[in-house]
Amino acid sequence: MENLPKAVVAGHICLDIIPDFNHLAPGQFLQIFQPGHLILAGPAVFSTGGPVSNTGLALHKLGIPTQLIGKIGADPFGQAILDVLRTHGGDLADGMLVDPTCSSSYTLIINPPGVDRIFISHLGANDTFCADDIPCSQLEAAHLFHFGYPPVLRHFYENNGQGLVEMYRRAKATGVTTSLDMTFPDPNSPGGQADWRTICSRAFPFVDLFLPSLEEMLFMLHRPVYERLVSQAGRADFLRLVEPELLSEVSSELLEMGAKIVLLKLGERGAYLRTAAPAELQYMGRAAPQDSTAWGDQELWAPCFKVQVVGTTGSGDATIAGFLSGLLRGLTPEQALIAAVAVGACNVEAVDALGGLRTWEATMARIAAGWEQRPLRLSSPGWEWDEGNKLWRKLT
Repeated sequence: MENLPKAVVAGHICLDIIPDFNHLAPGQFLQIFQPGHLILAGPAVFSTGGPVSNTGLALHKLGIPTQLIGKIGADPFGQAILDVLRTHGGDLADGMLVDPTCSSSYTLIINPPGVDRIFISHLGANDTFCADDIPCSQLEAAHLFHFGYPPVLRHFYENNGQGLVEMYRRAKATGVTTSLDMTFPDPNSPGGQADWRTICSRAFPFVDLFLPSLEEMLFMLHRPVYERLVSQAGRADFLRLVEPELLSEVSSELLEMGAKIVLLKLGERGAYLRTAAPAELQYMGRAAPQDSTAWGDQELWAPCFKVQVVGTTGSGDATIAGFLSGLLRGLTPEQALIAAVAVGACNVEAVDALGGLRTWEATMARIAAGWEQRPLRLSSPGWEWDEGNKLWRKLT
């Protein structure tokens, strides 16, 4: 690890409590999840959740030296979070902030077969986490700074994102490469009702990499499109309706706001990558791509790998960790995107966010051994299948 670039991961962290419902038939949960019913469950899995844990520990497991920064309370849940972090490495929890005036955040994750996940969450100490909690000295010693989930971090979305803007302004001043992930907010919460177009427009001049899900971006920036697709899909996943033209439109808007590299997570349909011109990539900080010409002006879509899905908790965070690991290792954009969907696929082979992950070497060996991908057929003009890299490419 000592010879690889260092990453700092900050933002939301919580204790995940995940009951086991795998004994139920697909769809059965919706029939019995009714008031007054007793629903039997298997043993619960306790793990840490949120990007600090999910992305940060995934980067650590993939061999990237990583420092975690988040806020917890001085309570049993907070102690449990520290205990989990320390099992992965003695110094991983050294940057965690313990506030005795707050309760720790927790999330109850209902993840039955055949049903999308349900999250019941208490924000706790995350509600007081702010830009001043992130020491610039930590960023000065790092190559990459990744921050996650501002929609559930009050100080980073209120006042039109002033805290988010200030944090990234300070980070860029240190020369570190900056990265941002979102989460899908409760539509009725203050984070769900914030003006995300304004927040993104203000913050993105200081954000190098932006790695949200398409669902999050449509909800935040194009609500009518989001609602139309959800309505058309009915009970199915609306991502099956998404065509490359929509991805190009959304990513173009994000690049115009200031982001240099955009990764849109697409669930079972893989991940889409869009990059700015080579000249813009050169100013991304210490973790900028080693070959800006190879990385510049790319538009790629990689299918998922075939796996037996056990749980999807943290799959998006794992996908991000795979991509960032590829970038920090100096891979091509094609290789980094394949690494992203590979790590994301490993994640869903376990009920928690980390149990399915493998080392970087084992993940790359699995790809090299001919790991089969899920079918992804595109009929849009200007796109062709790149057999060598096993992904779709937009021709310029």
